[in-house]
Amino acid sequence: MSPNNISAKLVLLGDMGTGKSSLVLRFVKGQFFDYQESTIGAAFFSQTLALNETTIKFEIWDTAGQERYHSLAPMYYRGAAAAIIVYDITSLDSFIRAKKWIQELQRQGTPNMVMALAGNKADLMAKRKVEPEEAQTYANENGLFFIETSAKTAQNVNELFYEIGKRLHQAQLMQPPQGLLLANGRKETGSSNSCCLK
Repeated sequence: MSPNNISAKLVLLGDMGTGKSSLVLRFVKGQFFDYQESTIGAAFFSQTLALNETTIKFEIWDTAGQERYHSLAPMYYRGAAAAIIVYDITSLDSFIRAKKWIQELQRQGTPNMVMALAGNKADLMAKRKVEPEEAQTYANENGLFFIETSAKTAQNVNELFYEIGKRLHQAQLMQPPQGLLLANGRKETGSSNSCCLK
């Protein structure tokens, strides 16, 4: 695949209620709903991003946050080029859980996976339980980039995905041609969503 046309599998992980689905909907459709149904298993979206001369097609897997679906997660992050680990800035538990996801990806995810730590619900500053400095320090120590987002107000949502796109593009340029596992190394075929589960 040409460096100017990247197809990348991207997975979102994090606790239930952190706003993973809301972030994806805001990015893909520009929509936000105050009440968002919990994802069951995983939901699939695709969105194309223009980055200078490069087009990046994200194949996005939004995974369920409930503990009972945890065992399914490797099926979705296996072969992913990038991951967004989401926590809720008003919930310390969700931040602790995010760290566990990051450790799991470091052990079992794709080597050189681009990882982002997203502190969502930045519109709820008054209820904040996780300081940005703490999250930034953790991200720096683990080679992630960190950003606070709000799916509700759209704060930093596009920036989050653009930064991932930029990092994927840089990685592709540094390790041509097969340095990254992009979308499991397969070209997408039509509208079939099963390409990434095998």
